[in-house]
This record gives sequence, C-alpha cells and structure tokens, in this order.
Amino acid sequence: MSELSFPSRQCLPAIIPPLLSFTAGFIDSFTVLALFGLFVAQVTGSFVLMAVAFVTNEQGSLIKALAVPVFLLAGMMTTVLAVVLERRRHAALPWILGLECAVLTAFLLTILIGAPLSKVGAVSVAAASLLGLFAMGVQSAAVRLLMKDVASTNVMTTNTTQLAIDAAELVLAWQARRRAPADAALAAAYEKARLRFRALLPIILGFLAGTAVGMLAYVAIGVWGLLLPLAVMYAIFAWTSASALRGEPG
Repeated sequence: MSELSFPSRQCLPAIIPPLLSFTAGFIDSFTVLALFGLFVAQVTGSFVLMAVAFVTNEQGSLIKALAVPVFLLAGMMTTVLAVVLERRRHAALPWILGLECAVLTAFLLTILIGAPLSKVGAVSVAAASLLGLFAMGVQSAAVRLLMKDVASTNVMTTNTTQLAIDAAELVLAWQARRRAPADAALAAAYEKARLRFRALLPIILGFLAGTAVGMLAYVAIGVWGLLLPLAVMYAIFAWTSASALRGEPG
C-alpha cells in the first residue's frame, strides 16, 4: 500500500446519514441555547463568531475565536488516524465513530459537572464548547473521508443549494421524458437526478428534525436531553463495529 494512500469509502445503510445529520442538528441547536450562542456543527457560523470575537472584548470571545482552529484540528487528527488505521489494515470507520462517541460523552459529562452553565466565561463552558466543536469536526471529516456518496451531515448551506439544483433537474428531466419516453439518455438523466435528490433530502430533513428536537429537549429536560444523540451515535458505532468484525465492507 502506498504511503500516501487514503482510506476507501464505505457504502452504508441509507438510515445512517440522516441519523448523523439528526445528531449534528440536535447538538448544534442544543449548544446555541446551552453554550451562549455557539454553533458547534456548522463551521460557517463559527467563522462569523470568530470575526466578531476579534473586534469585541465580551466574555467568551476567546472560545469563539478558537472555534475554527479546533474544528480544523479535529479534521486533521481524524484524517491522520484514518490513514494510520488503513495502513495497519484496520477498519477506520468504527474507530473514528468511537472517537466521536468518546468526545461526545466527555462533552455531556463536562456540562453535567459544570451545571448550571450560567456564566459565559466559565471553565466548564469553555471545555464543553471545545469538546462539542471537536466532536462535530470528527464527524464532518469522517463523512468526507470514509462514507461513499454521502453529503455533509453538518453543513446544510451547500446541501440546500444542491437540493434545489437536483429538484430543478429532476423536474426538467421528467418533462423531457414525457416528450420522448423512449430516449435512453433522458431516462438515465432522470434516474441520476432522482437518486441524488432521494439521497440528499433525508439528510436535510434529519438535520432539521435534530434542531427542533434539540431545542425542545433542552427546554423540557435540560442537559439530560443530550443522552438521545449520544445513544444514536453509540448505536451507529455498534453497527459499524459489528460489521467490521464480520468482515463486511459496510
């Protein structure tokens, strides 16, 4: 194997990408409420908060300034770990998801220990923020590196744009097929657009559902609501681990 080879991407059951996006949406909305407006899943918001932190002296500005570097660090560490595991002939995906589960567990414990999170400059808030950012950085890199034909489960701006493009192409291809039903090229174009749309829509809906459930959970039961996305992640981790032990590709 080449020293520069990267891990191969795995085909996963269709339910896993929406579950990952549900987790990301849940944690993102939860942290906006619990961690004083911090976005941990979508780095675009972190860029804005980082820029604000450079021109203000408000409490918590340091964490906002560190948001993007921590996300980048998580992506780099995930990539290095995946490459090392691939060289050693280990299935990378279970290990990476296990890392995310471990970081999310530390995230929950940090919030529980520091509760109530009433001061934006508290050490517990800073630690929880960095752990949340790191966990979502791991997930974002894992999807790009290790999952075949899966759109981002964190960033919905690009996904929403792509969904709009796919929807328009789907309608145009459908109309063209009606005029020439025997045209094989038009049939192939329609099927390609349909498959892209069908794969992307559940991810967006999963994220949307996660944001709604995350906010409701925070209002209803507070920190303990984080047990739900944690349970989802551990279930995905267990499935990928069992699949790797059976020698299945994914």
